[in-house]
Amino acid sequence: MNGVERIGVSLDKKLLSQFDKLIAGQGYQSRSEAIRDLVRRQLSSERLSNPKAKAVAAVCLVYNHHSTKLMAKLTDLQHSHLLQVICSMHIHLDADDCMEVIVLRGRVGEINKMAENILSQKGVKLGRINLLATET
Repeated sequence: MNGVERIGVSLDKKLLSQFDKLIAGQGYQSRSEAIRDLVRRQLSSERLSNPKAKAVAAVCLVYNHHSTKLMAKLTDLQHSHLLQVICSMHIHLDADDCMEVIVLRGRVGEINKMAENILSQKGVKLGRINLLATET
């Protein structure tokens, strides 16, 4: 592997055993790849604390599609932020409930503001924002 440096990590036996069980359950083929992912995840988390950092997000929400004008409001919000909205997916869960997944791109602060606006709409039952930093 070009550009890769080897390092040594010391862990007590119990902690290493717990780590090995964890990564085996997650399907990792090596400790190295698991550690790289942990480092990437922590670095990404750190970047997401900066409201100006570039990111993408999946905004997932569940709502009753009979809610007055909610679907129109969601569509209007997406159309008014075309530079941030990458795509959306609509899923019919049952006779009353739908799930919407809206993918946003932009700065962390802008994404959070728009996502919170979406999730605070009357009629939204549940929602979650999943942010990922895109800068390395």
